[in-house]
Amino acid sequence: MPDFEFRYLLLGALAIALLVAAFTDIRRRQIDNWLNGAIAAGAPLYWWASGLSLWPGVAWQVGVAFITLVVLAGLFALRAMGGGDVKLLTALALWIQPLWFVRLLIGMSLIGGVLTIALGTWHVVRRRRERLAVPYGVAISSAALWVLALQFLPAFAGSAVAGGAG
Repeated sequence: MPDFEFRYLLLGALAIALLVAAFTDIRRRQIDNWLNGAIAAGAPLYWWASGLSLWPGVAWQVGVAFITLVVLAGLFALRAMGGGDVKLLTALALWIQPLWFVRLLIGMSLIGGVLTIALGTWHVVRRRRERLAVPYGVAISSAALWVLALQFLPAFAGSAVAGGAG
């Protein structure tokens, strides 16, 4: 039987994992496999706690995660994306409903663009010669936290609807 409190406990754990992913990406430019694995492994518990049906609910989540993995693995092969970022987004696709996942991708792109411009400017000002390494896990985690807040926190959801973003 689905459990409302357990669902929010899992979402809290996901939020903490996203913060850890962002901070480790800032510090080491790496998102650990154990963290991505833990996020992915928590998804079935979240499905159960949310009362998600196997068909079409879980099937959609797994399908979106598979498509995410295939597309982003291609970007990884082209060296346009890091492996930890690919795994983090794939794991998040297991948690976040498809429409909300699209919102996450849009938010991630916007945040990532601003982050890239800011770090690129800093890189040029400091006259660095090495390749710019953008901790994109920060953009992914920020966008995911934003989507989760809009979806699950009434105060955020109310202001988003009033602002026309809901």
